[in-house]
Amino acid sequence: MNAQPLAFRMRPRTIDEVVGQQHLVGEGKIISRMVKAKQLSSMILYGPPGIGKTSIASAIAGSTNYAFRSLNAVTNNKKDMEIVAAEAKMSGKVILLLDEVHRLDKGKQDFLLPYLENGMIILIGATTSNPYHAINPAIRSRCQIFELFPLEEPDMFKAIERALHDGERGLGKYEINLDQSALHHFASASGGDVRSSLNALELAVLSTEPNKDEVIHITVEVAEECLQKKAFSHDKDGDAHYDVLSAFQKSIRGSDVNAALHYLGRMIEAGDLPSISRRLLVTAYEDIGLANPQAGPRALAAVQTAEKIGFPEARIPLANAVIELCLSPKSNSAYKAMDEALSDIRSGKSGEVPLHLKDSHYKGAKSLGRGIDYKYPHNYESGWVKQQYLPDKIKGKEYYKPKKTGKFEQALAAVYEKIQNNE
Repeated sequence: MNAQPLAFRMRPRTIDEVVGQQHLVGEGKIISRMVKAKQLSSMILYGPPGIGKTSIASAIAGSTNYAFRSLNAVTNNKKDMEIVAAEAKMSGKVILLLDEVHRLDKGKQDFLLPYLENGMIILIGATTSNPYHAINPAIRSRCQIFELFPLEEPDMFKAIERALHDGERGLGKYEINLDQSALHHFASASGGDVRSSLNALELAVLSTEPNKDEVIHITVEVAEECLQKKAFSHDKDGDAHYDVLSAFQKSIRGSDVNAALHYLGRMIEAGDLPSISRRLLVTAYEDIGLANPQAGPRALAAVQTAEKIGFPEARIPLANAVIELCLSPKSNSAYKAMDEALSDIRSGKSGEVPLHLKDSHYKGAKSLGRGIDYKYPHNYESGWVKQQYLPDKIKGKEYYKPKKTGKFEQALAAVYEKIQNNE
């Protein structure tokens, strides 16, 4: 039996063998062009686990015949990097795959920088974190940054078929009868993580007794046992977390009930009730706002109920809230008005409070002109009276621009327009 897992053995040896990530390694694409021209530059590859970051690094090395070394920014120390640097001095160039590059400490970073500058070490940093957030600018500025994506099913099928039939590194020496349903499970159930699928396939083959004809028959039941439901990829500090939250709110804003429920389901599957609760409440006031002012209190009630009863039942009030928010009329007029007012204040557009509005509840205030000529709106039948409230510097400024997408804000707009027109 091979000591190394199937996914490790099947790593591509050249760029042409890379499965997926064709936006980077396909014919005429950036990494393919670098390799072809033998003009490599340091790069950072980021994306979820098991989608080809290490594979691309080893394929680049195999395609260029440069020495290839692999280190981890956490577990390997500066001395390990000194050994790589010494090799680079001897051979002229080394490709260094540095896993978890976002965890690189200052000492290791300072050691590496001169070698990146002179090109003796071609750094290929691998990380699941967004480098724009997680990686020190000194390293980031010296690297090209490429995002990798989970493999699509056709790519997964290709990787699995290749592993099944490769007699040197794969499972080609075995007689394997893989049911179509089992093949589909291996290709689809890992969420685009080819490493997980290949290692589950190997487990299925090695743990299944061959029949009398020495054929190993892999059914979907076996596949499901060997590739059990993959833990939902939802790192609360990672990119996927914020991408799902963003898609969730944008789906509600766009009134797409089905998409919003899908993203809600992903967060429920991750058990991330705090993030769901916060985003629901933000959305109720940011995107629905005055078009349906009861949406906010009802969303809060749903969140409080969910927190009280917990999962799995919490999904029920949350689904109610999401559907209501999706199908409510939308208005962002309140928060847009507030943001415009804050923008003026932060840019120095404020000015003195008008004298007639200033506090006059202390001795001598009136002698300073404070509160004189203030008109008390309750003394007027209409409940309001025309007088200046804004400072002179911005008097006449209009921040609130009503939308008429719901009955409540239509009524507010009518009152607003009457006041603005001095009716």
